[in-house]
Amino acid sequence: MKFVAIEPLGIKEESLREMAARALPKDAEIVLYRTRAADAEELIRRGRDADVIAAANQPLSAEVINGCENLKLLSIAFTGVDHIALDACRSKGITVCNSAGYSTAAVADLVFGMLISLERKLAECGEAVRAGKTREGLVGSELEGKRFGVVGTGEIGLRVARIAGAFGCEVLAYSRTEKDVPGIRYTGLPELLSVCDIVSLHVPLTGQTRGMIGEKELGLMKREAVLVNTARGPLVDGRALAQALREGRIGGAAVDVFDAEPPLSEDEPLLYAPRTVLAPHVGFATKEALYKRALIVTDNVRKWLAGTPQNVVQR
Repeated sequence: MKFVAIEPLGIKEESLREMAARALPKDAEIVLYRTRAADAEELIRRGRDADVIAAANQPLSAEVINGCENLKLLSIAFTGVDHIALDACRSKGITVCNSAGYSTAAVADLVFGMLISLERKLAECGEAVRAGKTREGLVGSELEGKRFGVVGTGEIGLRVARIAGAFGCEVLAYSRTEKDVPGIRYTGLPELLSVCDIVSLHVPLTGQTRGMIGEKELGLMKREAVLVNTARGPLVDGRALAQALREGRIGGAAVDVFDAEPPLSEDEPLLYAPRTVLAPHVGFATKEALYKRALIVTDNVRKWLAGTPQNVVQR
């Protein structure tokens, strides 16, 4: 059996090798790549004879999946799998597992870090101090008493909701599946957008959710409202959001995800939009989260080998 980590998983190589060795048969071959592949040809070369491939957010197209001739299990070091050619995996009978839950705390932390930075104007405060200025013009806003809208109440959304409640926010939620959670009132998306001071997105990217926040939805939001997106970039029409910010039709945006992975092209409209806090897709990227996801990736392999697969997205 051959196990290939087709790209780096963000932890020390020796730690990942030890985790993989514990999960695999003693005679298994373990190959760990230290760089991301530049193209499909290189990905196929790396994975051609692998029985199990571990990958993070490296896109794996149908061409790559079909070129990995021995592949039986894909263990994805990510929650979302919209970058994987699932149809090709299905046609070849390849089991696909994700790493649900590894970044719950990390992403929720970032939501409030970005939000507080925006509401308290922390970047501007730093600039003022370095320029010898005072707090003039730097009066911010509190979270307490705000209506906080959570779109999607999976693990991350629920954690964000709980933290928002701890800040003293009134929490509203919109989700395909409603849950009986104290302190959360479910409502429709139009109402949530129209009454909330803060709207935070926590849904996966699917055909139904792509573009779910466009010009029409932004038009429902309050002029002082803030949109937070730490989920997937294509959930939001970036050009419409940038235009709404430039025209002062919403109060601000905190964005960690875009239509493309950073580095962004110079024509990305949000780069020039006012009242924004931007990050280069770091929501999942903490030392603790990266270690947790490597454990999940290798445990997925162990459970699959034992005939009790976990975190199955497709089989």
